[in-house]
Amino acid sequence: MATGHFAYANNCNRFMGVLELGTQPFAVVGVPFDGAVTHRPGARFAPQEVRRASLMLCDGMHPHFDVTPLGVTGDALDMCLPNASPLAAVRAEIERQAAELMAQHHCVFIGGDHSVTLALLRAAKARHGALALIHFDAHCDTWSDHFGEPSGHGTWTYEALQEGLVVPAQTVQIGLRSSGERAVREYVQTQGGLILTARALRGRDGDGLADDIARIRQRIGNTPCYLTLDIDCLDPAFAPGTGTPEPGGMTSSQVLTFLEELAGLNFIGMDCVEVAPAYDHAELTSNAAATFIWTYLCGQIAKRAASPAA
Repeated sequence: MATGHFAYANNCNRFMGVLELGTQPFAVVGVPFDGAVTHRPGARFAPQEVRRASLMLCDGMHPHFDVTPLGVTGDALDMCLPNASPLAAVRAEIERQAAELMAQHHCVFIGGDHSVTLALLRAAKARHGALALIHFDAHCDTWSDHFGEPSGHGTWTYEALQEGLVVPAQTVQIGLRSSGERAVREYVQTQGGLILTARALRGRDGDGLADDIARIRQRIGNTPCYLTLDIDCLDPAFAPGTGTPEPGGMTSSQVLTFLEELAGLNFIGMDCVEVAPAYDHAELTSNAAATFIWTYLCGQIAKRAASPAA
């Protein structure tokens, strides 16, 4: 009698069941830290749940890019972090481990709360120089302090700009819609960057996003670009499992359109953050996160296949 290999027959919890990381060019890395959240905790458990959801992707052949991450992607498992230490110490350890991985692999990091992105950008900037940034989020993350604390998951964009990690004019924010003072909400724009609010995107997808996609491509050009995707860019109808849900957000389809159409940019890495499994329903959020990561990987794999020397 034949035996079946189904997604629910889980014999590992690596992303899409890939092998542990060795010499593969692409790496998936868990960053299980949520010590900087300001509302609901739990994002430290996202890496294992996003990996579990990814098993549903089966052979992984992407319907648009016609490639699969299998065979060229390894799972580096989760970073070992000092979760009870001050944020600066945690970030230093994230940066150290990320730098080692980035030296050998094109990395996708699964957070964790959004405070981890600052450390990942520091590692990426040390390797590639000042970066372009594409930032999907409901929140601007440009506060100069976090409810009286000097740093957190809502200050990292401000800090990245202040530190010169990203080029202001090549910083793009997509999906913003949360409350906040105008000066904070529009900070990236006042520094020369581009903001596409969730309100501006309402009712548009597919060809309806073509002009925005063209603007982003023109703005970023061939500059090394980092992608950070806060799952709360999605409306809570698509992603209830997050610590700071904001109604009125993007659809999964809109995010996929951006990911697919921007795949030709000079991406050097990605993170997907703020999935909080305890608040999820029917694995909607972890499935969306797994699909976004898979789509990003397939876009980069297809590009590499078309230009082997890249």
